[in-house]
Amino acid sequence: MSQTSAWSVQTDSAARFRATRRRTLELCQPLSPEDMMVQSCAEASPAKWHLAHTAWFFESFILREYLPGYRVFNPDFTWLFNSYYQSFAAFPEKRLRASFSRPSLDEILRYRDHVDRSVDRLLERNLDPEALSRIELGVNHEEQHQELILTDVLHAFFTNPLRPAYRASTGKSNGAESALSLTASRAFETWQSSANEPAHPLAASSFGRVPALRFHPYPGGLCEVGHSGPGFAFDNERGRHRIWLDPYRLSTRLVTCSEYAQFIADGGYRRAELWLSAGWDAVNANHWRAPLYWSGIGDKSGQPSLDDARIFTLRGELPLASLENLPVSHVSYFEADAYARWVGHRLPTEFEWEVAAEAEALAGNLLDSGRLLPAPAPEILQSQDPRESSEKPAQFFGDCWEWTASAYLSYPGFKPLPGSLGEYNGKFMSGQMVLRGGSSVTPAAHIRASYRNFFPPETRWQFSGIRLAG
Repeated sequence: MSQTSAWSVQTDSAARFRATRRRTLELCQPLSPEDMMVQSCAEASPAKWHLAHTAWFFESFILREYLPGYRVFNPDFTWLFNSYYQSFAAFPEKRLRASFSRPSLDEILRYRDHVDRSVDRLLERNLDPEALSRIELGVNHEEQHQELILTDVLHAFFTNPLRPAYRASTGKSNGAESALSLTASRAFETWQSSANEPAHPLAASSFGRVPALRFHPYPGGLCEVGHSGPGFAFDNERGRHRIWLDPYRLSTRLVTCSEYAQFIADGGYRRAELWLSAGWDAVNANHWRAPLYWSGIGDKSGQPSLDDARIFTLRGELPLASLENLPVSHVSYFEADAYARWVGHRLPTEFEWEVAAEAEALAGNLLDSGRLLPAPAPEILQSQDPRESSEKPAQFFGDCWEWTASAYLSYPGFKPLPGSLGEYNGKFMSGQMVLRGGSSVTPAAHIRASYRNFFPPETRWQFSGIRLAG
């Protein structure tokens, strides 16, 4: 690489670093200092901790190693804001993060500023490729925490009896208070595409119908999966390798809230035959009766009633009837698997998903759209042929992370990063399932077809949804 090209890469890295750091603070602007202290479930962390930990990552793995004379902001932060890197330093139990009233939020912001100015100084130097690679890793790490800030705030606000909205919607959906119809009808009103859409996420147009749930065929055969070549990827996406796929089909869109509500109405949470053994145990131990953030599920003659059901979102609590055509979200792997079994299908493997997604444009309803909740599948306009339109695969990127039937395991030739950074992904390759595609709170620059997210099968607090395979 020429010196000019190397400097261009470094300039681009500096711009993305600064933009990413600004966005993290922007995501916290709607929050009060009190909001930023809440840790409402075992998976979550306080927003204040996310601000500190992302600064800690740059300080610990970049500045301490590559900026001569770097002064650590506070020696106690070395262990206080470590997440899980056992070989780097000790760290407190995760469940105690909400007790960190000190350091104050002001001190955390000074810490971030100290780190930002130090990284800026580092980027003024002629850096070797490894230093730039570490900065790129740090940026991608922070983008992960941007998504976590929003998922954690959603859960925190849901547990608040006032049910506050992270970002209130000023738009109104037509017929928002109407009862949910569980008929086979797919008539609906979709969001308009307009410059004002993020401010009015439920603004509607009555010119379309939600596509029927159809399946698109894929030939399978000897395929390649995994990341190779230029561009960033985490170590768990490498290396690219060949796999065999039998011919398969994937649904052309995600399962909607209305369709999932039919599963609930049919007693899906009361039928042990639909569930994996561990899933049935989770249903009973946790008293699951609907996806996380659904409330108002009644009972009529011994059957679930959804007439008054509501869903809590980052835009506040909304009637299920106003969201019925959005992809169902915040379901566990166990729920996704049970639903698939109920409709006579299955979940795709991660490789089936990746081979299909590689042929699709890397675009969708991601964080950059400003919606902050899933969106309906592309509508069929009255002037279109429904058979042609509904056959086109959609929603591979954004809206909801899609559960796959694949356990989170290493690829052939997997090599974790050297040193403590080797703990980033590899040590979690046990007891987790793979999700693909990103969500409505995933930064657009962060996602790609080879990206592998992973969580335990009982996880529900993520924006996780369902695509079917046949």
